[in-house]
Amino acid sequence: MSISFNQRADVIKLLEISSGLTSEGGDPRFKQIIHQMMENICQLIDKFDITQEEFWQAVNYLHTLGQRQEAALLAAGLGLEHYLDLREDAQELAQGLEGGTPRTIEGPLYVANAPLSEHFARMDDGKDAGEIMWLHGQVKDENGQPIAGAIVDIWHANTLGNYSFFDKSQGEFNLRRRVKTDANGRYAARSIVPSGYGCPPDGPTQALLNQLGRHSNRPAHIHLFVSAPGHKHLTTQINLNGDRYLWDDFAFATRDELIADPVKVTDSALAAQRYLPGPHTEVSFDFTLYHASASDEETRIKRVRALQD
Repeated sequence: MSISFNQRADVIKLLEISSGLTSEGGDPRFKQIIHQMMENICQLIDKFDITQEEFWQAVNYLHTLGQRQEAALLAAGLGLEHYLDLREDAQELAQGLEGGTPRTIEGPLYVANAPLSEHFARMDDGKDAGEIMWLHGQVKDENGQPIAGAIVDIWHANTLGNYSFFDKSQGEFNLRRRVKTDANGRYAARSIVPSGYGCPPDGPTQALLNQLGRHSNRPAHIHLFVSAPGHKHLTTQINLNGDRYLWDDFAFATRDELIADPVKVTDSALAAQRYLPGPHTEVSFDFTLYHASASDEETRIKRVRALQD
């Protein structure tokens, strides 16, 4: 029978030493975090009587996870990225902030420095035969006033569920653009309707989800950063209504206020006004930003991304 962790003085001493609590120097907060993490791991080993073989299987899994660069994908799939959003939601609510566009996960597939356009951008390179999408809306502040010069940074998958940069068959920055809003806070983009997708079937994230009896599918969605001077940076995404995985997103990113209804447009006059060849799908979505109380709230969080800016 396993001995309770709290009864083992030798283990308590071991973890104090290994986490640096008995050493000078280092970061005190980091030491406390590592100590708590090590305690939790050891308690987990005791509770489930983890064998040495199981332990080293887990270590080797971490090696594979790093080699495949799927740690961020797994963080989304286990709900940890969504948990961080929920914590920030609670903090804003405690500050009396209500009514802004909800945040949701960034995911691991952003690429910095996409081409910047004034008011309108064409996002696709014309090589994907997907259905034409007209995405448009307005960026406003919490008082309902339009924000001119806001940057709407948009990225999404193609009809195969793949993203440029990571999918080398696509051109550079395909389906990635930044659009600066006009004097009325409006933005527009021509693109194609994206498809949902799943994790790499041969990857470590999928392998772990298989053990949990979970799928790894995401509904069709559009990622966005929305920012403007003096306002809190927003990380969010639009989820397209009607997708079978809308409320069963493995990454927990769907939120009530972030669902957009794709509308089929057959009006030839409206298509001509938008310089489109004919029928298309319209996705309309407005964003509301909070005023920033500190300058660091105006920029996105620091994390490793492709093509850092």
